[in-house]
Amino acid sequence: MTTLQVDTPHGPARAELHCAAEGRAALLLGHGAGGGISAPDLVAATHGATGAGVHVALVEQPYRVAGRRAPAPARQLDAAWLAVAAALGEQWFAGLPLLFGGRSSGARVACRTSAEGEAVGVLCLAFPVHPPGKPEKTRQPELDAVPVPTLVVQGLADPFGQPAPAPHREVVSLPGDHSLKRESPELARAVAGWLDRVLRPLD
Repeated sequence: MTTLQVDTPHGPARAELHCAAEGRAALLLGHGAGGGISAPDLVAATHGATGAGVHVALVEQPYRVAGRRAPAPARQLDAAWLAVAAALGEQWFAGLPLLFGGRSSGARVACRTSAEGEAVGVLCLAFPVHPPGKPEKTRQPELDAVPVPTLVVQGLADPFGQPAPAPHREVVSLPGDHSLKRESPELARAVAGWLDRVLRPLD
């Protein structure tokens, strides 16, 4: 494991690199709004990805590196994320396909930046379709706008809602809530299988 500091327009971010033996692609994963990169679903996804031959970078946004819990505005999150993706793509993952992903707020960032960042796939863990109890405030359009293959892993009891499947989007439903703590082995297998299907044509 290697930890890097990456300069962004909104302060330094941090990336924790977990390298796979093969290195067929690289997956950048972002954390939730008030959480960090040690969340159980991010750890499980990292295990699944590295087992499928994909490097993983767990990315901490600048506000978290600075010790703040309240998230930055979306435009700042997106700009910082793209800066990290560009730096890692050039310095560490040159020539490899990049995939974006994250849990909750991090999944939203991955969706919003996937086109500009030229990601070949997007992994969403616990995508917050709407605030709890407020289905009218939907974020489904962020998910629908993703132009590349997408996997959403969602807890069946997630109060943030259930995303709809689509032709290029798979939805895997697991027991549990927004934390996705209960089914880590199943989550890791789902991520590994999806990555293999997405990357096989690119190998």
